[in-house]
Amino acid sequence: TQNNAQQNLLGFEAPEVLWDSKPKPEELNLLRDIADEFSARRFNGDRDAWPEKIDDAIWLKVTNDRHGCLKSACPNRAECPFYLARDVLETVDVVVANHDLLLADISMGGGVILPAPENSFYCIDEAHHLPKKALSRFAAEHSWNIAVWTLEKLPQLTGKIAALTDKAELANLADEAATSLLDSLHEWQFHLAEEPSLSLGSSENDRRKHNEPTWLWEDGKIPEGLETTVSNTAIAARSLLKHVIGLNDALSAARREKEQDSALLDRLTSEFGLFIARIEQISAVWDLLSTVPIEGEEPLAKWITRHADDKNDYIFNASPISSASHLANSLWRRAAGAVLTSATLQSLGSFNLILRQTGLLWLPETTTLALESPFNFDTQGELYIPPVHASPKDPDAHTAAIVEWLPKLVSPVEAIGTLVLFSSRKQMQDVALRLPDEYLPLLLVQGELPKAILLQRHHQAIAEGKASIIFGLDSFAEGLDLPGTACVQVIIAKLPFAMPDNPIEKTQNRWIEQRGGNPFIEITVPEASIKLIQAVGRLIRTEQDYGRVTILDNRVKTQRYGQQLLACLPPFKRIG
Repeated sequence: TQNNAQQNLLGFEAPEVLWDSKPKPEELNLLRDIADEFSARRFNGDRDAWPEKIDDAIWLKVTNDRHGCLKSACPNRAECPFYLARDVLETVDVVVANHDLLLADISMGGGVILPAPENSFYCIDEAHHLPKKALSRFAAEHSWNIAVWTLEKLPQLTGKIAALTDKAELANLADEAATSLLDSLHEWQFHLAEEPSLSLGSSENDRRKHNEPTWLWEDGKIPEGLETTVSNTAIAARSLLKHVIGLNDALSAARREKEQDSALLDRLTSEFGLFIARIEQISAVWDLLSTVPIEGEEPLAKWITRHADDKNDYIFNASPISSASHLANSLWRRAAGAVLTSATLQSLGSFNLILRQTGLLWLPETTTLALESPFNFDTQGELYIPPVHASPKDPDAHTAAIVEWLPKLVSPVEAIGTLVLFSSRKQMQDVALRLPDEYLPLLLVQGELPKAILLQRHHQAIAEGKASIIFGLDSFAEGLDLPGTACVQVIIAKLPFAMPDNPIEKTQNRWIEQRGGNPFIEITVPEASIKLIQAVGRLIRTEQDYGRVTILDNRVKTQRYGQQLLACLPPFKRIG
């Protein structure tokens, strides 16, 4: 019945497996709506077909994975969105997928969700995003709290499976490995409690500033004295994964024989699937944390983050610092062929960065081609670099300079659209608060409204003969399409340099430095060039568009790399 479908969908039979904190009323309401619409056949189960964005955390509550899926034995297979999509794959020549789906398939060995790489030609658009997307796919993390909960509850399930499959010995081995892994995780608590970089600080201000303290293992090396603990944890996790996979195979065999209560076996399979997925995740993390690269090979990034909200937790993380070898071995060397496209595959006039980051540099048959733009940039657009003397390295002075310059650049009465792009949310909000009063009704600030509504109001204002000014961050610097009078002026507050503030970037930069390189020149400037070209690209979207790009960062004139960045921009008419 629909009611039963809802109950199972919401995880009421085993809520703790799905929820690591008490579900909010609005989350339960959304899940009820999804269940009702799916049951009434008004929703086909495709996340992209739902009218609003469904948060990742919510979507995970209603999706299954390969471990919990009953496959051909599922009574609902005929209407399962996944299998319906898979069946269509058998009959089509062209499959449209996003980067995440492609990389998920590759990380599982290829040919699991999508056709096998050997039988596929790939056309990958916006390919400048592929290296970082791949990096997040090949990384692994797990929560201490969720791991401990999973391991403590596991024996209840293994006992039920042993009774139904006559695999008591295998269940005992799984329970022993779980106990061993639990012991290791409890031992980790002592090390984590004593680690200074994970302390929360004494004052309230310290706690706010360091709300997620991080213990980064320098150069990916296991801290002295912890080698045995890391090794033992990894061995226990690997052993546990092996035994639970064995139990799952026994469960599948029992379901095929169908001599017992099939409903009970199906429910056990689904529930056990969640546990296997968690254990697989834990094992993947410890496999990486325990890995010691061969001398001279690039390190792995390894770190532990503390989450100090309503219940204290630690997140164990590990990641390669480059996705090049994974992509080269799992995709390029297997694919029938591939074409990578983007408006920003080149960086500083060269393809070197993308070739290096994707591993295509190692494939001599790779060729590159840069095509001319169809736009007449020198007649359609202008580039203006006003004499802003305040350096972005002095944030207060730079913010004051932006507040001073914007009224000179933007008319509050001309019915055109202006896009002002910031690298910092704080600076964006500070400028918005300090502009003259007549500009405030014209402002649309990213984050204060959903993107779709913000853009709707922007177009509406211009249609009504009013000026409209969008304040946006990085995500508005790319993929935003505002043709015609919707965007006649793009103002860039600051060159889009990314600070190496995450553990992967910090580990990567140290690795480059140790090899005698300069990470700022090798990584930061080339990546800023790509972002700057994307930002500037918001101005001219059609052959009829016109307008001006203004850069309020004096480093484009004062620094050598500034000249490199400018040289890569479209050949607008320079003014000022």
